[in-house]
Amino acid sequence: MHTTDTSARGDGPAHRLLAGDPASPVLLHVPHGSRTVPATVRAGLLLDEAALTRELDLLTDAHTQELAERAAAGAAVPPWRFVNERSRLVVDPERFPDEREEMRAVGMGAVYTRTSGRTPLRPEPPADEAALLTTYFHPYARAMTRAVDDRLAATGRAVIIDVHSYPSRALPYELHGTDPRPPVCLGTDPVHTPDTLLALAREAFAPLGETALNTPFSGAYVPLRHYGEDTRVSALMLELRRDVYLHEPVTPHDGLAKAAACLTALIEAVTRG
Repeated sequence: MHTTDTSARGDGPAHRLLAGDPASPVLLHVPHGSRTVPATVRAGLLLDEAALTRELDLLTDAHTQELAERAAAGAAVPPWRFVNERSRLVVDPERFPDEREEMRAVGMGAVYTRTSGRTPLRPEPPADEAALLTTYFHPYARAMTRAVDDRLAATGRAVIIDVHSYPSRALPYELHGTDPRPPVCLGTDPVHTPDTLLALAREAFAPLGETALNTPFSGAYVPLRHYGEDTRVSALMLELRRDVYLHEPVTPHDGLAKAAACLTALIEAVTRG
């Protein structure tokens, strides 16, 4: 049974950088795989325990940490991994923390005020928003920026592969929920996703079925220091439809190993350059 993981301390660091091979340019980014909500944050949420557990089932990219771990272990030159150890209900590190974020329209900016069903999650505006950004969001962004800078210094390039999943049926919060939902969605950026990276990803994930671009989710995560400025930083968002590797919402099946093998293939192809 999956439940909320809460503690006053937060059960260790809020994020982790797991070392790979010094020669690897690849950084696997796993931002939405945790269910941990520290008790101090839990106190500000409006859901009862059953509703919170259900929300975590719906919004957590279940087993993406394991997916990245398996893929890294299978690579001849292991990539680096940057893993969020807090639920996206604490803060979402991939959102803009201001009015630039389109998901604010449905209460899901950097600090969510609405659930996936658009019901209240926090008071609006949340009294602890500034504290959450200071404690979790900004340190995360700085650490991710350093991780990218380290890959640039070591190898002359950095390739961010953002590891996500999404439900087979659209949730009410989705802005593009009527768009196609292929087994594999590849999110791209016009500056930071070169055609060569896209071609390698299409080939690597072909065993999982149809691959489509930017549907139902789009874009790719790049730290703001590098975004639009440094083309040595490449980025691709991998969105696996959850039934590809899970009995939804959270129970893995044999597809997890197959998906990990595909991700390993992409890591190795990217590393070879």
